Amino acid sequence: MQFAHLADTHMGYRQYGLVERENDFFQVFEQAIDEIINERPDFVIHSGDLFEYSRPPTRALLTAQKGILRLKEANIPIYAIAGNHDVVMRKNALPPQTLYKNFGLKLISPKKPFYIEKNVFIGGAPYASKYHSKQLIERLENITKSSLNYKKRILVLHQGIDRYIPYEYEIKIGDVPQSFNYCAFGHIHERVIDDFGEGKLAYPGSTEIWRSNELEGYKKKGKGFYLVDLSTEMPEIENIDLELPRKFIKEIIPYIKLQEELFRINQYIHTLDKKPILMVTVEGGNFSRSEVYETLNRSLSDLCLAIRSNYKPTTMNGENHIFEKSNEVLDIKRVIEYNLKDFDNTKINELAIGLLKELSDGDLKTAENRAQNFYEELYDH
Repeated sequence: MQFAHLADTHMGYRQYGLVERENDFFQVFEQAIDEIINERPDFVIHSGDLFEYSRPPTRALLTAQKGILRLKEANIPIYAIAGNHDVVMRKNALPPQTLYKNFGLKLISPKKPFYIEKNVFIGGAPYASKYHSKQLIERLENITKSSLNYKKRILVLHQGIDRYIPYEYEIKIGDVPQSFNYCAFGHIHERVIDDFGEGKLAYPGSTEIWRSNELEGYKKKGKGFYLVDLSTEMPEIENIDLELPRKFIKEIIPYIKLQEELFRINQYIHTLDKKPILMVTVEGGNFSRSEVYETLNRSLSDLCLAIRSNYKPTTMNGENHIFEKSNEVLDIKRVIEYNLKDFDNTKINELAIGLLKELSDGDLKTAENRAQNFYEELYDH
């Protein structure tokens, strides 16, 4: 008994506003479907964030439909839950996955919290914010009770856990039932496999690089999905790696070696099939940011799909000890806390810092959810 476990495909995401990046996410999803059909598992689980938006663009809807139909033609059932990006933050709203009910997708939801596939229990719940964690825990208790008569049990969730993201979690590790053979999670974009309770807890990660801070994790663990064998006493998990359509290049360049480093990067890019995304930090020395910016773009803009630049000059001027004359960069968190000190409200500080981070990364959906959850909690009190 084998199944494929994937999550966080985020179709419809136009990273950096680029159509080419939107196409990359579609291409990786189609590649994942190809690989799944080649592996011939008994079924597929998608643990949320099939789409980037709760109202996906037409091409995203059609790409998902095509992939789900291909699985149906191959007699491979697919089970899915809604992630935070799939969810419309409105009572009784339906996620876009509902559209594929007649195409073979089986949606795990509060109305239909579990299915039985070849005597395997597959139960779970859609994403719940930390402000609704009590309701989620109650659902998990009911799902656990329903699963007890089955030898093989899978729990499907799209949640952050305090063990893996200490400052942005929705539930604690102690809230996750330990009686399942496999906990198929989504939401964290880096691959995770842990022993947990009677089995394994796993995040397959995102199928593409959704944020630049995922690059290091991708280099270590790759991107793709899991092939899980349930026929053994303890689930056996195999990484199925996907080949990303283009390179992400991350470079830290000393200002004193700027020209020779740009030449080296130029030579490397000429060996690639597609224009890469370049993330470059120029550090050390006293320099004009505008001049360095112009130099970067003059040298590499025609060769790169996008250049994301950052600057760390040796000295910085400022006041109130927020700007330090050292090698340290500006601490945005301290700037926000300083300017909001009159409010004396930790939650407002957390909101401002979180929104800045998400908006800087182009993660509009998470920023929207953060703001809405903040005001929901405010009105609840």
